[in-house]
Amino acid sequence: MGMNSHFSLLWTLVFVTMVVLTLGVQMWLAGRQIRHVAQHRQQVPAAYAQTIALDEHQKAADYTVAKLRLGLLEIAVGSVVLVAWTLLGGLHMLNQALMSMLGTGLVQQLALLASFAVIGMLIDLPFGWYRTFRLEKQFGFNRSTVGLWVSDGIKGLVLTALLGLPLAAVVLWIMDIAGPAWWVWAWLVWVGFNLLILVLYPSFIAPLFNKFEPLQDEALKTRVTALMDRCGFEAKGLFVMDGSRRSAHANAYFTGFGPAKRVVFYDTLLKQLSADEMDAVLAHELGHFKHRHIIKRMVGIFLFSLAGLALLGWLSQQAWFYLGLGVTPSLLGSNSGVALILFGLTLPLFTFFLSPLLSGLSRKHEFEADAYAKSQTGGAPLASALLKLYKDNASTLTPDPWYVRFYYSHPPATDRLARLSA
Repeated sequence: MGMNSHFSLLWTLVFVTMVVLTLGVQMWLAGRQIRHVAQHRQQVPAAYAQTIALDEHQKAADYTVAKLRLGLLEIAVGSVVLVAWTLLGGLHMLNQALMSMLGTGLVQQLALLASFAVIGMLIDLPFGWYRTFRLEKQFGFNRSTVGLWVSDGIKGLVLTALLGLPLAAVVLWIMDIAGPAWWVWAWLVWVGFNLLILVLYPSFIAPLFNKFEPLQDEALKTRVTALMDRCGFEAKGLFVMDGSRRSAHANAYFTGFGPAKRVVFYDTLLKQLSADEMDAVLAHELGHFKHRHIIKRMVGIFLFSLAGLALLGWLSQQAWFYLGLGVTPSLLGSNSGVALILFGLTLPLFTFFLSPLLSGLSRKHEFEADAYAKSQTGGAPLASALLKLYKDNASTLTPDPWYVRFYYSHPPATDRLARLSA
């Protein structure tokens, strides 16, 4: 047995172990969450018995369980698809078919990436349709039409092609011509692309999907502007987004980068919150900027992507990396596209177990933003706003602690509200 055969077999065993382990932990966590929420369905937590009706609490429980059951199916299908692409030879067959039609080289590898992405979208399509027109509709959240949903899908596909294909072509070209240190140049391109998208998104991309109109409520505009001035924050404008066209869920967010920053309110949010509560929600978002959470997350993502590309730079030169995942690398042409796909398929199996650390850091940031909002507007308005949003979005008040550790980027409602009331 040659060295490559030995390492490829070992890599296959590691891959299978990680697939089984990741799937098992995800199923275990989802099962815990379903049981925990169902067990507390019949009684509102004592602290909220006067503010949350039993039927609202039960709706949140049923909505949470329904989403989890759909998620379990998605996890199972995703694992089957992962094995089909790799060990069952799906990616190898697609690569060989495209080589027979296009030969070897950049065009063929770019076609491989595009084909892989399109097939993935088609596999996800039934889940997206069911989530929108069955699950969300069942609980009174969906307001989208089939025509709007299809239109969004087509726009998203065209936009992905217009932005993604040139980026992929440049990265593949760099991988083929820049030598062993190609990953450094690819990382610089990746960082530049992401910063460009941050600037372009508010003015050119987001309006393709939603209408954004300047905030017309002069009293609210005055309050919001005064709050931003007090916090030392400048924005290009205050806008209202027609979120109600698609969903009854409500939100507010900052978008853009540098001089392109803007504040966006969902129209559904303006209908649900009072002026004091709107101030508090905005102060929470300003807290993220005050603590430089956005910059810290961006730097973290960029550093993580640099490490990932460095690892890919090494793996892409190892024959066992391909052979162990069911793909025979080309000896004559480029394997850059194959390497990118295999790396993208396997990396989540390992990074999944970093979820408690990353989610815990995110929850810490949310607590800090809450504390900042409390210092600016008081704890009561933010607590009142959060309680309304939890009710309107049917967020459960009784999540499983282990599920929270892995998946919750925001602290559970009871923890946030308890700190604000302290």
